[in-house]
Amino acid sequence: MPIFNTALLLMMQADSATPPSASGPSALVEIFNNIGSVAEAVLVLLAIASFYSWFIILGKISTFGNATNQSRKFIRAFRKASRLQEISALTADCKASPLAQVFEDVYETYKRQTGGSGPPRNITPLERSAQTAASEAITALERRMTGLATIASTTVYVGLFGTVVGIIDAFHGLGAAGSATLRAVAPGISEALITTAAGLFVAIPALVAYNQFTARIRVFASATDDFCRELLNSMEEIPQRTAAAARAPEPTPNPPREAVERGLYR
Repeated sequence: MPIFNTALLLMMQADSATPPSASGPSALVEIFNNIGSVAEAVLVLLAIASFYSWFIILGKISTFGNATNQSRKFIRAFRKASRLQEISALTADCKASPLAQVFEDVYETYKRQTGGSGPPRNITPLERSAQTAASEAITALERRMTGLATIASTTVYVGLFGTVVGIIDAFHGLGAAGSATLRAVAPGISEALITTAAGLFVAIPALVAYNQFTARIRVFASATDDFCRELLNSMEEIPQRTAAAARAPEPTPNPPREAVERGLYR
């Protein structure tokens, strides 16, 4: 077989012409010392991309953690509270929660309608405020996700660019040497493999993090939509409770707060 014979001849020439190469860390050091300018620029670019991607990843982990904890705290307080003013005082401590942001915007619209007490005159502006606030809260959580997706999808091709350049240099060295030996092509091949490995090293963590964060954002969006409906339903029940209280003949002394405000924040 001609191809097998040619490969065997190349290996025999390499074994007879070159000493055994170093392996392990010393081989890597030698590769980096002999790396070309194009591959060096590719590695620098990949290093910057890796630093930026980990900056985004660590920042998102902190942001999502705070949003989750504060959302749990806020929804527990929301369902236990009997007055809107009590919940409004809590929003200052739950700024990272998208639920608190939605409530704050809706409550501001409610105060413009009623002055802070009584049933809302029109529920439609409250619905619009809830939708706008929910969209803004989720958009804030999605900040820098585009950059993470770009790094995950492009750094592989940046590494492949270094690979192509390394292969071109390898064949150029093969033609300049005038003989088909591994000594002529090994530096370029090593350079190509280094840039490919670096591109995968940057892209894989960014891709995994992007998928995980996207799933978390979908959970936040679903929870925010559910909270909007719960909040608006509670406000729509205010006129019903007011009318029921007006029809009551004689209120019992010191009625339980849960009985009076039943249906407001369950």
